[in-house]
Amino acid sequence: MRVVVLGTAAGGGVPQWNCACANCCSAREGTTVSRTQDCLAVSGDGTEWYLVNASPDIRHQLTACPALVPGPGPRQTPLRGVFLTDGELDHTLGLFQLKEAEGLRVWAPAAVLGSVAARKIVDSYRPWEWEPLDGGVLLGNLRVDVLAVSDKRPKYAADVVAEGPWVVAYRFTDTATGGALVYAPCLAQWPEGFDEFCAGADYVLLDGSFHEPEEMATTTHGDVPSPAQSAMGHLPVAGPNGSLARIRRMPGRTRWLYTHVNNTNPVLDPSSAEVATIVEAGAGIATDGTVLRL
Repeated sequence: MRVVVLGTAAGGGVPQWNCACANCCSAREGTTVSRTQDCLAVSGDGTEWYLVNASPDIRHQLTACPALVPGPGPRQTPLRGVFLTDGELDHTLGLFQLKEAEGLRVWAPAAVLGSVAARKIVDSYRPWEWEPLDGGVLLGNLRVDVLAVSDKRPKYAADVVAEGPWVVAYRFTDTATGGALVYAPCLAQWPEGFDEFCAGADYVLLDGSFHEPEEMATTTHGDVPSPAQSAMGHLPVAGPNGSLARIRRMPGRTRWLYTHVNNTNPVLDPSSAEVATIVEAGAGIATDGTVLRL
């Protein structure tokens, strides 16, 4: 199994177009690296590829990835489908840019498939297959399992009458090698069954949106109180109930990497004390373009 981490930033990327915070300025100046919005590419054989989420940066991400270059035919592409972790615009707007793809398959929770804005529009261009994924699916030697993690729905679906889950995590397993990777970029809390879902995985790419519970209230967004940050559905890294404390207690050889990093997060500075603490715990920060072979 091959995995390419196409993007690692939360909504808006780093730098954000309308933000002059220290992290965004540093990225513009080249002092720290720029990041596109989170997205993953997974393949069981190195030939057929599947996206996990379709970010607004998808065109740049696809053209920058050698494994996803089209050919040999003029309209041939190695892209076979998309798995959506949720229906947020940051994870689905890229579907519009894939509208020329013939016969693409999209898997997601049923509630997301029934409300995602791209579905009706894309179907007027090309017939896609939209498949609810409540259990697992086998694609060649690539096994995909799903875990419901949250009922946090996107704002545009506030009035949609549909039962959750609205947010899921995926586990990708190579049935030939046994290699496994879990992708969970949006965790409102540490969900029930998540320890077992991650057990034995080689890598877990985990929600790293915020380092602190009140981060947005103390950085560029002083008008955003901590309850509003919590309502965004992202478990912070730090604190007694944060994800890093849970990682410290997890046994085994799993490599934990944070993704979906918000522009307010101090871990964007690789020399920060926050990064040192994460590394000391045996975890790390994923970067755009990282290639993993399992």
